[in-house]
Amino acid sequence: MITLEDFSKVQLKVARVLEAGAHPNAEKLLVLQIDTGGEKKQIVAGIAHHYTSAELVGKRIVVVDNLQPATLRGVISQAMLLAAQEGESLCLVVPEKPVSAGAAVR
Repeated sequence: MITLEDFSKVQLKVARVLEAGAHPNAEKLLVLQIDTGGEKKQIVAGIAHHYTSAELVGKRIVVVDNLQPATLRGVISQAMLLAAQEGESLCLVVPEKPVSAGAAVR
């Protein structure tokens, strides 16, 4: 269990996927370039078996924007996208209606 104070530190935002491509060192990973509302970041995500690069470009997704960067198989990831998984099925968490990149998720 985490406290409400701990949860309030997590910055969830809507981001727009600008580019997406295969990770050079891992077939399960995709590398996404995103816009979080004026700032561009890179995400490495294990979604390659569920989404193609073409499906992702232009899509709005929900990300954890203030996560400490991590290097995944030699590529830096500066945020984390949110997805729901049930068994082998995975779906991205996306806004129900059109909203701007950078919109806060509460």
